Amino acid sequence: METVLRPLIVVGGSAVVAFGVSWAVDHLLQRVDTRHPETPLWGLLRRCRQPFMIVLFAAALRASYQWLRYDRVRHHDAAVGQILTLVLIGAGAWLVIRGASAVAEASYAKYAASSRDTGRLRRVRTQVTLIMRIVTAVVGVVAAAAMLLTFPDLRAVGTSMLASAGLIGIVAGIAAQSTLGNLFAGFQIAFGDMVRIGDTVVVNGEWGVVDEVTLTFLSVRTWDERRITMPVSYFTSQPFENWSRGGAQMTGTVFFHLDHHAPIPEIRDKLRDILRDCPAWDGRDWGLAVTDTTPSAIEVRALMTAKDSGDLWSVRVTVREQLIRWLAEHHPYALPRINTNQADSPPDFGHRHPLLKDGRVPRTGLG
Repeated sequence: METVLRPLIVVGGSAVVAFGVSWAVDHLLQRVDTRHPETPLWGLLRRCRQPFMIVLFAAALRASYQWLRYDRVRHHDAAVGQILTLVLIGAGAWLVIRGASAVAEASYAKYAASSRDTGRLRRVRTQVTLIMRIVTAVVGVVAAAAMLLTFPDLRAVGTSMLASAGLIGIVAGIAAQSTLGNLFAGFQIAFGDMVRIGDTVVVNGEWGVVDEVTLTFLSVRTWDERRITMPVSYFTSQPFENWSRGGAQMTGTVFFHLDHHAPIPEIRDKLRDILRDCPAWDGRDWGLAVTDTTPSAIEVRALMTAKDSGDLWSVRVTVREQLIRWLAEHHPYALPRINTNQADSPPDFGHRHPLLKDGRVPRTGLG
């Protein structure tokens, strides 16, 4: 009877303690979250329930498994303790990462609720994302090192490796030069406010929005849903366009090549009417001017503004489409044409030479 009750008491008691404590903490967080809905931290901390339960169960079982008094447990006492210790370390690392993630998300949500500056929000979001990646990497490395240190044989291996740490460090530094460069570039991007998640950028002639920023690479989502993945060191060593830097408002232009007889004042009035009816135009500025002329056409520039790059694209295509259609319907002569008629004769200024009988012009040389 004792051989049956003892495992039930040890294992079942550990499970009951873990489940009961975790349920009580989760219930407490739920009540606090209901009373304080303006603080999202309490609701986010409820994500830690699973790793917290595993930590409690592993800790309780690690402290009481020796009471089982099974022959197999006695013969493998060190192995069982080792496994429970590894589970406890892994669950503890999982709990720390979940807790740090909840704190980071709650801080960002609170800041986003009180700030209306989209540029600052993108910067904070980028920094929080990279900080969480750093915390995850550091906690993972520390947890892996703690697991390795629990093996007595690996301690001797680590001691012998320290003797050649100088040579290994030099070799590793040379081998990981580009990786370390990207790593430090990631820190520079995160805290130097060079590029942020959600920024509109132009890299290598491709227009897109920054979709993801990590410590080693950066992903740009183009307008046709492609993903351009580039090392973060590119953005610290190469020039690129950041259309969201200093504010999302933008000014755009549309160029038309028209005939010399094009009615510029009427085109200007029509442009104003088109912009008034366009919801993407922010109303800050507009204009129309003749910027260049050639023997066959004139260059007309239409200027408009928008609150961001997406709306600017909509305004430009709307102006281009409606203005060309209006010209084709009401002023077709204003569209560029290729003249195929014979050129007009030069004007008569009264200095025409008398022609000879055969139609030749008489010579008027000196001497």
